[in-house]
Amino acid sequence: MRATLRWAQADFRAHRGEALFVVLASAGVIASLLLAGALFGYAANPWQRVFNQSQGAHIWLHTRAGAATDADALAAVDGVAALSGPYRTAATTIESRGARAGVTLRAADAEPPQTGRPLVATGSWLARPDAGDTGTGSATGSVVLETSVARALWAEPGDTVRVTGPDGAPHLLRVSGTADAAEPRYQPGGAAGIGWVLPATLDEIARTDTGQSVGLRLEDPDDTDFIVQRAVTVLGADRVAEVTKWQQARSEAGGDDRLLGTVFAVFGLGALLAAALAASGAVGARVRGQLRDIAVLKAIGFTPGQVTRGFLVQHLAFALLGVALGTTAIALLGARIPGRIGEAAAVWQDLPGHTALMIGIPGGAVLLIAASTGLSAWRAGRVPPVPVARAALPSAAPMTALGKRALGMRVPPALVLGWRAAFPRRGRTLVPVARLALPLVLITVALVAWSTLDQFRSRPAQVGLAAALTVRSGQPAGPSDAELEETLARVPDIAAVHPGAEMAALVPGQTGTITLRGLGTARQPYPSAVVEGRAVDGPDEAVAGQGLLDLLGVRVGDWVRMTVGGRPQILHLVGRTIEPESGGRVITTTLDALRERDPQLRPAFHALELREGADPRAVSGALATAAGATLEIRETPNPADRLEPARGVIGALIAVLALIGLIELLTLIGTGIRDRGRDLLALKAIGLTPRQIGAMIVTAAGLTALVAALVGTTVGVLSGSWLVDTQGASSGIGAGIAQLPPLPVLLTVIVGAVLGAVAAAALPATRTARRRLADSLSETL
Repeated sequence: MRATLRWAQADFRAHRGEALFVVLASAGVIASLLLAGALFGYAANPWQRVFNQSQGAHIWLHTRAGAATDADALAAVDGVAALSGPYRTAATTIESRGARAGVTLRAADAEPPQTGRPLVATGSWLARPDAGDTGTGSATGSVVLETSVARALWAEPGDTVRVTGPDGAPHLLRVSGTADAAEPRYQPGGAAGIGWVLPATLDEIARTDTGQSVGLRLEDPDDTDFIVQRAVTVLGADRVAEVTKWQQARSEAGGDDRLLGTVFAVFGLGALLAAALAASGAVGARVRGQLRDIAVLKAIGFTPGQVTRGFLVQHLAFALLGVALGTTAIALLGARIPGRIGEAAAVWQDLPGHTALMIGIPGGAVLLIAASTGLSAWRAGRVPPVPVARAALPSAAPMTALGKRALGMRVPPALVLGWRAAFPRRGRTLVPVARLALPLVLITVALVAWSTLDQFRSRPAQVGLAAALTVRSGQPAGPSDAELEETLARVPDIAAVHPGAEMAALVPGQTGTITLRGLGTARQPYPSAVVEGRAVDGPDEAVAGQGLLDLLGVRVGDWVRMTVGGRPQILHLVGRTIEPESGGRVITTTLDALRERDPQLRPAFHALELREGADPRAVSGALATAAGATLEIRETPNPADRLEPARGVIGALIAVLALIGLIELLTLIGTGIRDRGRDLLALKAIGLTPRQIGAMIVTAAGLTALVAALVGTTVGVLSGSWLVDTQGASSGIGAGIAQLPPLPVLLTVIVGAVLGAVAAAALPATRTARRRLADSLSETL
């Protein structure tokens, strides 16, 4: 063992450059994996990220109007770490661009609180009032809206919204910004949204009819239920109107976590495999570059076991050093990286699972590197001790007839010899191409996910979102159907109007409920996104989402019986649609079909198709002007809104995967030059110029990258489509939502891979071409 360690130390001194490359390659791989883990946590846990950044409260207590809150008594409750508030509150209704939402306004200071701090997403926080301001200035007449309610109202910083207080008096407020909060989101017809105003503004809107809200941040989140009981007892059960807990807010965002987590988990596993292959490739390349030293060790008496143990110990030490450097660099400097990656690294430290990933990712990478290093070390132990035996073997396959013909046709020698060097034998060709293609496969899968998100924005009709707006009568004595249709006809940007109604229906066996929707008429059916079967074109016909098919265990072509209001409804499923709402548990027919069961059925809403290029916000404003306050206008929810954080993360992931691919590419180039060292000297001896030799090396790298890019993009397109469609089917939306990247984007990936390979090979090719004409023992080995 002592001789093995002394040889390892001497080998390190003799090959410091190669050892440094292995260490840096391992460090770069681990850093890339940790950054990928940070990005996954950043995107897949949006609620937890906001909760940690805002020092969110685990419990929010909302008291009734006129009830006071004893903050000192709440702070004294055992287990309460900090309080947010109390804040005076008032229940209001806010209108903007025809949309209407219930919003609870909170009186907040010009300086955001430390606990339960809203995170400003756009615009700015409430401005401090000027000295001497009596409450009527623009500074006090502003509001910050929580992001979900701002989206429902189409409100942006700088807009003016109409606020109706408890007394029914209207007020105009300017939206100064939008903010994220770790509290339950706004739900139309359900939970009210949140808005923050200065105390003077709240006094103008609701002088006396105000309640209070206070947030409690706990020392141990597991004590939530117990501390809720203690806090309610302290305040008095008759004073508490509502209690919201952090589990409720997190569960509402759980669908986003599951969807993003599933997609990014696949990226993580693929990136781990690609990174391990890149690091192990660097180790294997170093072993192949030391065959002469191994033969000498064998000749002086080293056993195969000693050689194997020496290489294993040495390269495991390099791997551990690289892992330590990469992990330390990300832990200390990750937050200083500019852009989304640095932000993700800074937030990741406070997210759940951070410690497990900081230990698991380097540990898993070390195990994979150790396995591949063990294989390379075992091969090193089998190296024969006679160098001449290896030198007598041909290093490449003979020139093929096609290659000889190409040279006879005056094809540039660099191109012919570069092709021969890139693809010498089938076995030696497949391995480097496969290793280089893996990062490109993952990059293409990421581009498929990006294109799918873009499709929800640019072509919503193809994913079941043909209607951009929905209008309902905002008052019981609203306009009649004929008057409403006449009002809608006066708005020029509306292309089609589809009356509709929704109701809950009991499934066979009455074990659950589904959504029965009547939308459109027989003369003008609603353009559902049918991906299997056909659209509705007759009486008693319907289409359904994947979630409903899975729930009932039926297929397209079956008849479905359900109970609506105590009466049976039997429909024939003629197609499967992309259904983003209600987990796909929706069956859609025409309104005429529902009227056969209930002739008195009136439309509960009207779905509006807009002309191409029309702005939904502008149309909503025009409708509000034309109909006054008699209509409630809502934008159709788009699943892409929930997945918006994934856009920046996908772009950062592509950069991380490109770094892994670059490490693999540098390893392949160095290995190829070392393996063909004797051939390069022979080519120089027969008359090839240094420029031709350099061009041959660059051509070989470019051709290898070209084939790997073609294979990677092809496999990535197929794999990405399957992954997105599978996730869509499991979520109930349905398969068929995957959108392939545009051809120019795929061509850019291929061209970028080739250009990157050419640029990476330029320096090694120049150094190799300038070597002197000599055939030493190191070259023959």
